[in-house]
Amino acid sequence: MSETQSPRTDPRADRLADAPEPHRIAVLALPGVPPFELGIPSRVFGSVLDGGGRPLYEVTVCTADGAPVLSDAGFTVQPAAGPEALAAADTVIVPPTHAMPELGRGGPLPPEVTAAIARIRSGTRLVSICTGSYVLAAAGLLDGRPATTHWNLAPEFRRAYPRVKVDEDVLFVDDGDVLTSAGVAAGVDLCLHMIRRDHGAAAANRAARMCVVPPWRDGGQAQYIDRPVPEPTVATTTATRAWALEHLGEPLSLNRLAEHARMSLRSFTRRFRDEVGMTPVQWLTAQRLELAKQLLETTDLSIGLVAHRCGFGSANSLRAHMRAAFGVSPAAYRRTFGPDDPAGARVAVTVRC
Repeated sequence: MSETQSPRTDPRADRLADAPEPHRIAVLALPGVPPFELGIPSRVFGSVLDGGGRPLYEVTVCTADGAPVLSDAGFTVQPAAGPEALAAADTVIVPPTHAMPELGRGGPLPPEVTAAIARIRSGTRLVSICTGSYVLAAAGLLDGRPATTHWNLAPEFRRAYPRVKVDEDVLFVDDGDVLTSAGVAAGVDLCLHMIRRDHGAAAANRAARMCVVPPWRDGGQAQYIDRPVPEPTVATTTATRAWALEHLGEPLSLNRLAEHARMSLRSFTRRFRDEVGMTPVQWLTAQRLELAKQLLETTDLSIGLVAHRCGFGSANSLRAHMRAAFGVSPAAYRRTFGPDDPAGARVAVTVRC
């Protein structure tokens, strides 16, 4: 740009000037934090950029008192900030800690952690990964709310925090301003879900590609699947699922799926649930809804044509499924996340998991 040229002559400058500040995320690192879970928010949210290449999230790792903490891997984590980051955050994420066994018995939080959490502003979105849920529960922030944690610790959690409505059979729970996830990789699923909720499926898919992880696993999917890796001599449904994704716009009955897998209907249904953690019908509906969201975001196809391409048959059917799953109509979803939406002007659509 020349010295005499006004920045207002560049439409990109207008968009950048009008773009909102990044959503501020504070990650509270506690003693005994596992490095993998601690790094999930920075890695996933750090992959999200707007149309001008600006980050949509600002992630800060902090500690309760600003001092370094020892991870459960034996090395020290040097935080970027202290508890003041919690007071400034739009979202606070609490990874697990393996150094507070008293929380498993319903014991109190350390005073410095209680004081740090008290600095969080009202209305801040609260998130836990795995046993970070113990910290939120010990602070009384999950009382009366649905939540999840690692399936193996659910009985202990339920005894320690009877006021929390624990569901150990899901990957994550979205209760609006409080979200909780199951163990390890479910934290990635929850972060991608939050990006999808904030900025739409296309943004979440781009972040997933950058992180080289699956772009979408439904929050209601089972945490623990009995036989996720079948024995080599046992037929699987993997190829049939890949084929179904290429034919979502066609009628896909259970019989047709079983025939493709060369299994009996009973064997196919049982094997599918063992491998995926949900029924074939539930999985198909979820995949069709995901495709519908992508088409609504990235194309100007009519609602009826989107419904047809996704296998819902009619606009009314798509409308009913989207209202049941997301609480919004296809038209409302497109207004929020569609191709004509100006950068940074989107609002959140709450997903009911």
